[in-house]
Amino acid sequence: MDAKSRNYLLMNRQALERDIKTSYIMDRMISDEILTLQEEEKVKQQNTQKERAAMLINIILEKDNNSYRSFYNALLHEGYRDLAALLQDGIPAISSGNGKSSMDGMTSYVKTILCEGGVPQRPVVFVTRPKLVDAIKQKLCCLGNDPGWVTVYGMAGCGKTVLTAEALRDHQLLEDYFPGGVHWISVGKQDKAGLLIKLQNLCSRLEHDSTLSQRPPLNIEEAKDRLRLLMLRKYPRSLLILDDIWDSWVLKAFDNQCQVLITSRDRSVTDAVAGNKYEVHVESGLAHEKGLEILSLFVNMKISELPEQANCLVRECKGSPLVISLIGALLRDFPSRWEYYLKQLQNKQFKRIRKSSSYDYEALDEAMSISVEQLNDNYKDYYKDLSILPKDVKVPTKVLCILWDMETEEVEDILQEFVNKSLLFCDRNGKSFHYYLHDLQLDFLTEKNRNQLQELHKNIVNQYKKHYKLNTPVPSQEDCMYWYNFLAYHMAGANMQKELCDLMFSLDWIKAKTELVGPAHLIHEYVEYSSILDQKDSTVRENFQEFLSLNGHLLGRQPFPDIVQLGLCQPETSEVYQQAKLHAQRERGAFYLEWINKKSLKNLYRLVVRPHRDAVYHACFSKDRQRIASCGADKTLQVFKTESGERLLEINAHDDEILCCTFSADGEFVATCSADKKVKIWNSRTGQCKCVYEEHSEQVNCCQFNNGSGQYLLATCSNDTYIKLWDLNREYCRNTMIGHENSVNHCRFSPNDEYVASCSTDGTVKLWETRSANELKSIEIKDFFKNADEQPDDVEVLVKCCSWSRNGDMILVVAKNKLLLFDVKSCGLLTQVIISHHSTIQYCDFCPSDELVAVALSHCSVELWNIKSLSKVAYCRGHMSWIHCVTFSPDGSLFLTSSDDQTIRIWETKKVCKSSDAVLKSELDVVFHNGEVMILAIYNQKHLQLINGNTDSVVTQTAAQESPISCCCLSEDLKFAAFGQENGTIKVLQVLDGKVLKSRETYRTSVQHCRFTSDCQTLISSAHDPVIQVWNWQLSECVFLRGHKEAIKDFRLLENSKLLSWSFDGTVKVWNITTGNTEKDFACHGGAVLSCAVSPDGSKFSSTSADKTAKIWSFESSSVLHELKGHEACVRCCTFSPNNKLLATGDDKGEIRIWDVSTGALVHFCSPVTVDEGEPTHGGWVTDLSFSPDSKMLVSSGGYLKWWNVTTGESLQTFYTNGTNLKSIHVSPNFKVYVTVDNLGILYVLQKL
Repeated sequence: MDAKSRNYLLMNRQALERDIKTSYIMDRMISDEILTLQEEEKVKQQNTQKERAAMLINIILEKDNNSYRSFYNALLHEGYRDLAALLQDGIPAISSGNGKSSMDGMTSYVKTILCEGGVPQRPVVFVTRPKLVDAIKQKLCCLGNDPGWVTVYGMAGCGKTVLTAEALRDHQLLEDYFPGGVHWISVGKQDKAGLLIKLQNLCSRLEHDSTLSQRPPLNIEEAKDRLRLLMLRKYPRSLLILDDIWDSWVLKAFDNQCQVLITSRDRSVTDAVAGNKYEVHVESGLAHEKGLEILSLFVNMKISELPEQANCLVRECKGSPLVISLIGALLRDFPSRWEYYLKQLQNKQFKRIRKSSSYDYEALDEAMSISVEQLNDNYKDYYKDLSILPKDVKVPTKVLCILWDMETEEVEDILQEFVNKSLLFCDRNGKSFHYYLHDLQLDFLTEKNRNQLQELHKNIVNQYKKHYKLNTPVPSQEDCMYWYNFLAYHMAGANMQKELCDLMFSLDWIKAKTELVGPAHLIHEYVEYSSILDQKDSTVRENFQEFLSLNGHLLGRQPFPDIVQLGLCQPETSEVYQQAKLHAQRERGAFYLEWINKKSLKNLYRLVVRPHRDAVYHACFSKDRQRIASCGADKTLQVFKTESGERLLEINAHDDEILCCTFSADGEFVATCSADKKVKIWNSRTGQCKCVYEEHSEQVNCCQFNNGSGQYLLATCSNDTYIKLWDLNREYCRNTMIGHENSVNHCRFSPNDEYVASCSTDGTVKLWETRSANELKSIEIKDFFKNADEQPDDVEVLVKCCSWSRNGDMILVVAKNKLLLFDVKSCGLLTQVIISHHSTIQYCDFCPSDELVAVALSHCSVELWNIKSLSKVAYCRGHMSWIHCVTFSPDGSLFLTSSDDQTIRIWETKKVCKSSDAVLKSELDVVFHNGEVMILAIYNQKHLQLINGNTDSVVTQTAAQESPISCCCLSEDLKFAAFGQENGTIKVLQVLDGKVLKSRETYRTSVQHCRFTSDCQTLISSAHDPVIQVWNWQLSECVFLRGHKEAIKDFRLLENSKLLSWSFDGTVKVWNITTGNTEKDFACHGGAVLSCAVSPDGSKFSSTSADKTAKIWSFESSSVLHELKGHEACVRCCTFSPNNKLLATGDDKGEIRIWDVSTGALVHFCSPVTVDEGEPTHGGWVTDLSFSPDSKMLVSSGGYLKWWNVTTGESLQTFYTNGTNLKSIHVSPNFKVYVTVDNLGILYVLQKL
């Protein structure tokens, strides 16, 4: 052994002797032919674990380099990763000329690579099929260094897996072509949730020696990205083997420009992926000679010595390696029963499961039945227990230890008996064994034990409960993932309604499971097992399903949100809320918030999904309402279930943003169109591309299928000014409609498919005959925008969208902020509605009932209008950004919206129409008075409301004002309120009756801020100009504070009639408000001053600026004490701690810094965590900060609210508001009540529990 390797062993000897158990390590070293049986015996004779370990190390030290490598690999695979890490640097280099081992022709290099990659070991009895093995090797060599796919395909049970594993036992192949190693993953028949589990396990395996242990990926896209990076950076030139692929969509998750070998029954499975492709066909049956060879190896006889029945047996086995192995294993135990087993097979005495074109099940049934019959009675029962294993899942030994209540060694002995008889398969995975049945064997078992399955499921659940009692498995346990993924499956199989409800309605279980695998699998289980969960009442299941459906987009992100806090935001009648409240009360020292005014907020949507990684431009329902297709800026087409959001298809469909997608009337196809100028047609079930149309010369904005079945027609329109009609049975465009003078934005078939309507940037809507493609009518929409308000030269009217009424008599058109309804026959305007003065309409859709119209607006909301009464019936808020599309389901009961915020929301039409549309502006004032929270808020632009935050009741509301209200304030004694308006007027009113006491037309621009002095007699205000007005409204006297050169940013009152103001001109001034004179003038920053704070002792103030700095100033010396550098964006807010020792500053990057006031040193950096997709901790700017009275806690507002431990700089809690962009946070003096408003106009009064 190399001196270096010896030294590493000796150096770490103590740690090794203390920790290792020798039995499994010796097993592995014996299989590597490093250790002899005599040496193993020598070790076993020692009395204690430590002495056995010491003896083993002494033996290794006397051997060569191979023994060091074998010992290192054994440590790694038996779970001693930390010990293996100690020896890693001492591993001797592997020379290419490694001697071959005498037994199997494998070098230790090959053994190491295959063992680390999880490649299955050879079966108990193995015969070579050199022709096929060489064919697989040859195709692998063909890949060269290029990404690509090798498919080994053939019928079930034909030996694909064994042959593939054998091809990899080649030193030269691995060294020359795959020096990065091989990584084997058994896939099988999977749904999305199952595939995610497989990907999580693979990523975890590949990251095993990473210094950074990452959480498992929470969705398939994230797993795909993680895998791509691992293969690119950590394992370049390695081979990924995907064993037993059933569906082409599965391969999309591995389509990462790497080299992949797959085994499958379906040779066309790689049609859906790109890259070089090679195939190897494995014949369904073994050659007769090979069948005899397997039998001869099992019974340890030469072929020539086999009895005459051997030939007949091989024929009866139809050449299947699986069936011959089953029979061979029986004959090894009962060598005299050749005639008996042959008769059993020939007489076909055993029940068939089913016929299949891909496999002759009959022979398998018979072989399986014979094999099972030969087991002793105890073992038969154990084997029967395996009937309930999920398909294509490798089960850790620990699960079966729990099932049978046995020690690991006992269980492994029983299972080895099944492995020896080819009744079970075994894989070594890290420190333990994993077991699985061939799916044909599982089919056999479930059919045979059909009447006992419920009892068997019940047994495994009871054993789980007995083992774990009231605890849940933790991620470090090898059986953890099995229970999280399949415990509900076993409970449902056992029809254990109470236990299933207890599990699925437990916040602890939901928290643990969603943290591990995300929410989609749970939502799927609520839908899947609803018939059991709803036996008494569906309400609780609906509560939990809704909770996950509406918060799933949060639960799929990092850092993982506090599920108890999310639960506390549910309605108080919800079981989720009640459990969350109990949790919060139980956890001592934890920080939780009660949303005390949430009663007024109803959740109007039933599902929120985040299928895309960028803006979602379009989404639509299938005709049966069961599926939704969506597309967007990430260039993908997604298809998912309407009920649960479970993804069915993901296609990287285009080379540029996808602007529109549409289902065909029968749901068979989905069409997409893109900025890459192409139109593509996809099979909506398999994701295969049917055809690509490339006749448009500019980006294609919209695509729409006809409404009737029988013939597939598609209309598309483009920036090239043309509308094109396509017949899916033809290769080229059927008709081109020419007539628009500018980009065509939208097109739609009439309900009877006789006409196509198109909308254009040229200001017209045109109607075309479908059959002839002739222009029928043209409506000049721009004519309806020529009025006194709009100058004749500003008449460019971009017509965005149109929608037909159900009978095709009317067409709805949207442009700018107007809805226009036209009669199709006469082209006459029937009615028009101005929807909004503040935003434009992005999209519209007619509800199939014909009375309702949904309108998507640019300010993140959707409105529903009754087109007959011309009244707004609903206002829907929830999206955080621009909405691109709104579409009704075919029956009108649902509608969906898609947005720049990457989400799609599904709404219930009836629910929405019953809701109110109260919206508050983000400017509000709060007074905490005798335990009451009184809030003055601007309601629906023109009203002022006084709200009691404790009871969520409106105390008073003013009449509508003539101009929108822009700011407001409340006197501390709650007697007076004041507000400023956009037309520059300021008014003071009496709170009790809302009567206006004084009014003053003060400014030419919108009033920005107003505040009462402590005696309530004077009102100070500022607007978008450099002057502050001090108005004694009771005496009608006014003092003007002039001195700033640019607009005032804000001001605050100091003691003794002093006022501090700061401005966009970079200066801060101190004023005497009685005389109007400047007392101090500070030239603070090169950029705008964005905020100031005054220290509690009144000696200092801080300023923050757009120049990315903050400063601390002395009032007395008028000098800067500290310049605080380090922020990488505008510093937007600041606040001193009550003990005068700390200053907190927040910036536009979402980062918070806490500084020592006396030294200017940075104490804490509070926002190091970033969440998914690169969003900062705050989802944007930090807009406001406030310390607790003891200076130990800090609350910040931004994209949401966050509480921090000032001592450690760690986050204590996050409260996710429905909207975002919180401008300020008002905090009660005892730091227990917090008030804010989000950009959706929702008010939050939060109380610390």
